[in-house]
Amino acid sequence: MSRILVIGRGGGIAGAVAAAARAAGHEVVVAGRNAGEHVDLTDESSVEALAARLGTVDHVVSTASARARGTVDSLSHEAVLASFNVKVVGAMLLAKHFAPRMPATGSFVFFSGASARKPVVGMLAVGGTNAALDAVVRGLAVELAPIRVNAVSPGTIDSGAYDALGERAKADLFAARRAGSPARRVGAVEDVADAVLFALGSTFMTGVSLAIDGGEVLV
Repeated sequence: MSRILVIGRGGGIAGAVAAAARAAGHEVVVAGRNAGEHVDLTDESSVEALAARLGTVDHVVSTASARARGTVDSLSHEAVLASFNVKVVGAMLLAKHFAPRMPATGSFVFFSGASARKPVVGMLAVGGTNAALDAVVRGLAVELAPIRVNAVSPGTIDSGAYDALGERAKADLFAARRAGSPARRVGAVEDVADAVLFALGSTFMTGVSLAIDGGEVLV
């Protein structure tokens, strides 16, 4: 049994990952700004304090993000920096403070996204953040070896993130994504959780970003 730290919001993808890991027999600690153990990935002292409280962990999974959606003319400096600080710099801080407390068989799984591979209007900062995270994952895989570092890169997932659009707009978006996807559906949180568990257990895989997107970037 491994001890796994899952960082993110209490529900959605983070919740599905935590549930899948527990079902597989692992010990799970959930952390976030408003869930379980407190951590703020934009504050290094907060990350350092969490590492000190938890001590040794076998794996760290971070789903944390601060989405900066909008076209370039509407993006604020603050929103773009927040996106990078949470997902990219946050990944570095987690590696800095948790890798020294991990066994050689440990690993990190961070979250990128399909927008790193397929430009979408209104997702400029999100795509740039995800692409940067993919680069950081490869760099960390080399620096932290033999500790493994991978990413999961989801496409359109029905995780609750689109609920703010409203029922009609969400339904229209999902219908369009289903029609344009080779998989002919949007993803479920369980699809992503399965990929995370695979990444945690695949001991000959590191520096990889797993595309869990139904092939939506291909069309």
